[in-house]
Order: sequence, then C-alpha cells, then structure tokens
Amino acid sequence: MNWKVYILWSEKKRTYTGCAQDEIIRLKRHNEGAVKATVNHRPWEIVYIENAEDYKIARTREKYYKSSAGRRKIKQILKDNGKIE
Repeated sequence: MNWKVYILWSEKKRTYTGCAQDEIIRLKRHNEGAVKATVNHRPWEIVYIENAEDYKIARTREKYYKSSAGRRKIKQILKDNGKIE
C-alpha cells in the first residue's frame, strides 16, 4: 500500500512532518486537535507531499526531514511556496 510523507505549515509559522496512507484524513485529525504534537498550532495546511512505496521508506524519509539537512530542505520548500522569505 502506498504511503505519503507530508509537511504541514501552521499560521503560527510552525512545521510538522509525518507520514500516513491518507494525508487528507491525517490533516483533518491534526486540525481537529486529535494529534497531541500539533494541537497548539492549529490550523494546519499541507505544503508538501512525497510518495513512498511502503511504511519503512516513508519513515526513513520522515526522519530525514527531521534532520538538519531535511530542515534546510523544508526551509527551501517553504520559500518556494511563498510561506517564508
């Protein structure tokens, strides 16, 4: 089953990276306050999605985006999307 790595952006200038099989349902859960790590920074929007063949690959990519190199990549994604300068 296909998995997706997603990056969320909050109006409070925060990001969150995660993985899920259905990123739309997962975004809904983030915005409903059902995810403890993101409840205080709602609302969220998806700014980036990356496909992965399976959970293991998705988790590896998620961990990459949480590394310093991955955070630099996220910064570039946010610039490309006009979220930051």
